Amino acid sequence: MMKPWMLLVGVGMALGCVAGQLYTAPDSCKGRCEEPYSKEDECHCDAECESHYNCCEDYYEHCRPGGERGEVAARRHAGEGFSSSRDAISDQELLQVSEQLYGADHNKARPQDITINPQYRAAPDETDDQEDRSPRPLYAFVNEKLFSKPTYASFIRLLDNYQRATGREEEVTAEELREQDTFLREVIKTELMKKLFAFLHQKNRYGSEQEFLEDLKEMWFGLYSRGNGEKDSSGFEHVFSGEVKKGQVSGFHNWIRFYLLEKQGLVNYYSHNYNGPWDSYPDVLGLQFSWDGFYKEVGSAFIGCSPEFEFGVYTLCFIARPGRACHLSLGGHSISIQTYTWTKSTYGPGKKYIATAYVISP
Repeated sequence: MMKPWMLLVGVGMALGCVAGQLYTAPDSCKGRCEEPYSKEDECHCDAECESHYNCCEDYYEHCRPGGERGEVAARRHAGEGFSSSRDAISDQELLQVSEQLYGADHNKARPQDITINPQYRAAPDETDDQEDRSPRPLYAFVNEKLFSKPTYASFIRLLDNYQRATGREEEVTAEELREQDTFLREVIKTELMKKLFAFLHQKNRYGSEQEFLEDLKEMWFGLYSRGNGEKDSSGFEHVFSGEVKKGQVSGFHNWIRFYLLEKQGLVNYYSHNYNGPWDSYPDVLGLQFSWDGFYKEVGSAFIGCSPEFEFGVYTLCFIARPGRACHLSLGGHSISIQTYTWTKSTYGPGKKYIATAYVISP
């Protein structure tokens, strides 16, 4: 069977036109050493990048082979250099730690908790037709007792905190800030997120759990502008709650959000173009739908995973492989996650907001 990353060209045909307009993927230093600084670049390869904490991940490989990174640089995000080669996250380690996270998802749905009706499978040239080829809802049954679990309940409380239209500034209340903190406290209690922190701590990304929590809050919930200069978006809003930009659905990669809106009659499922190889949860589905009249051409999503699983896996890939396909192993199956950093603003030296994260669906 072809691996998901072998099908990236095909995904680009389906997704790339939209994604390419919204995001700019980072580059490497190959062939760019001592290139003049440009603020438009995602990462940098000039002699000053070390002191500014904005070198590309492979700066030392291409521009300073054998060079040793300083201790200050050792504690930054992936993509900006580390104190020794042991701090780099290898492809094999990503496969291993993703299996650990998969095994630690104790709050995921059981097979009897969810029944879905995928119905019509759209061909690649049909995903942009905006034609409803599935008369029944996607979700035939969901055991809503799942939603009483602390991570689910705190996650769901966040979903109504956002205006979906880009260009309209988000007004964050004190209550909404408390809801963000509650969600982060609940997810960090889970075995899954503790395993993720232990891995990132071992790799010198974070010195303490508190530092990890503070960075999660900034990278996921920090506000930035997608349009008109207003602070109208965040990684969490885009990925999990969904947005509408230029008349189309943007982001919206969460199964819980989809189910709740479909139940209210606000989401209409049209078809799917990919159904993952799993016979349990989490599964993966690439789907077409309309949200209150706005269309999503390919909305890939995990189905049946816990909020901490999605949050943790996307975080892992954003830190380890920002702007590139991040190849994982889940239950013995290969899957890839695509993330992009927000390139137009930061929240500290070398600190980037999440622009998007989603599972690649062939």
